[in-house]
Amino acid sequence: MSNTPSSFGALGVPAPLVTALTAAGITEPFPIQVDTLPDTLNGRDVLGRGKTGSGKTLAFSIPMVARLAGALSGGKRRPGRPVGLILAPTRELATQIDAVIAPLAKAYGMTTTTIFGGVSQGRQVTALKAGVDIVVACPGRLEDLMKQGFVSLDAVEITVLDEADHMADLGFLPVVTRILDKTPSTGQRLLFSATLDNGVDKLVRKFLHNEVLHSVDEANSPVAAMTHHVFETESVESKRVLVEKLASGSGRRILFMRTKHHAKKLAKQLTDAGIPSVDLHGNLSQVARDRNLAAFSAGDVKVLVATDVAARGVHVDDIELVIHVDPPAEHKAYLHRSGRTARAGSAGDVVTIMLPAQRKDVKDLLRKAAITVSPEVVTADSASVNALTGDVAAYVKPAPRTTNQLPASGQRRTGNDGTRSAGSQGANAQRKRARRDGEGVGAGAGSGRGGQGGGGARRGGAGAGGGRGGSVGGGSRSFYSTSSDGASGGGQGRGGSGGSAGGSGSGEGGGRRGGAGSGSGAAAGSGRPRQSAAAFSAGSGAGRRRSR
Repeated sequence: MSNTPSSFGALGVPAPLVTALTAAGITEPFPIQVDTLPDTLNGRDVLGRGKTGSGKTLAFSIPMVARLAGALSGGKRRPGRPVGLILAPTRELATQIDAVIAPLAKAYGMTTTTIFGGVSQGRQVTALKAGVDIVVACPGRLEDLMKQGFVSLDAVEITVLDEADHMADLGFLPVVTRILDKTPSTGQRLLFSATLDNGVDKLVRKFLHNEVLHSVDEANSPVAAMTHHVFETESVESKRVLVEKLASGSGRRILFMRTKHHAKKLAKQLTDAGIPSVDLHGNLSQVARDRNLAAFSAGDVKVLVATDVAARGVHVDDIELVIHVDPPAEHKAYLHRSGRTARAGSAGDVVTIMLPAQRKDVKDLLRKAAITVSPEVVTADSASVNALTGDVAAYVKPAPRTTNQLPASGQRRTGNDGTRSAGSQGANAQRKRARRDGEGVGAGAGSGRGGQGGGGARRGGAGAGGGRGGSVGGGSRSFYSTSSDGASGGGQGRGGSGGSAGGSGSGEGGGRRGGAGSGSGAAAGSGRPRQSAAAFSAGSGAGRRRSR
């Protein structure tokens, strides 16, 4: 359109919000904002088909704040009766929406709060009792608080459903329907969804009135700004090396896994290889999820290893590479994962890694996603891999997990600090050496559980306790696993059982109680490690297993 407004002011956005947007470095509207703001600012119901990364959060945040701050709401805020409601499918998305809308609301002296599960409801109840203007909520916890009488939606004047298709995928539509039934039918409603299947169309028909449909033009779609690659690698071991190489670049990148276990495991493997990484999946507490996402968003770590649960909840700009380490089962998941890059008008690359046995599945996946790309057989040293990796980030020595621990029998002492000196080696060379140094020596009894440690660590002897591993004779391995050790079968398992009765026993795995169990009378226990503790079997056996 030749007469497309080039500023928020020209679209009718009030001056205080233009000032707040400018302060955040946002001066030019995106297409979906240009399309929807004239209607939403005038109170029309809107169905937005904006894809992720298209600027839709501001597309609904601006009119909500502008209209609620104007003559529409009026009056003084009342406890437990918000006037604006935004529903989001995940905790991460709710938090990030609040981060966008809160500064806008502050420009008018309005308040916001988030409501979601996984944390104590105390802070949320306190905020509601104090009175908030705008609530950004996940459906489950919001309904719980409604049933407890802490919040009423009878004063809500504007309701937003963000990523309604994802709510449908998660089974939230019945709850969403009950929530919307509690809002006044005369209020303004804005619904944003990439698709209208799985019951989303029923929500539109029931709750939107005389709505205006707006879709981001396909030419401006983030999918069109992505470059897609399919890399085939010959074995699980070569896949592991390839993943490590692609993760070693200096820019932000997200690696997707199918299972929570493998996401946690890969993040640990990369960190141990000198590539600081954090994981994001459903098994983490809310505090841990917030901490890991904050570290990734702030650039403290450049690699995030996530499951599909995070595909919709991570809205971080400047992600240059998305890697499908495990190709997803459905094409919708592929698009949602891939949408983490090419955001806010930037370009990005998407890599799918497959083994020969996965050719048909990946071909069908890309066909359904309408992605045309030719697979390429690669190694970690291929030119196309080097081009996507870019500048290799500096090697970061992993933080030690134990202190003042004598090396177990069969382990080499590598220096005063227990690590091999990096010297003048390059980052990749240091990572390779770190992998070699990370190999423990198997115990004589290492067949099933990695042994008890050659010196009988349980009674304070001088061995290191064993962690539960796979079968030394070649245990089962996930089809999508990036483990490089077919003989050990992987797994974190039980920490060492050293130091429980005194003496100098040490349990390398680190149980829940007593840490590493080093020293006299330390209660090391043999519980499972909380995070990704290394598990060694000490003794004189000939078997070897990786600590990663």
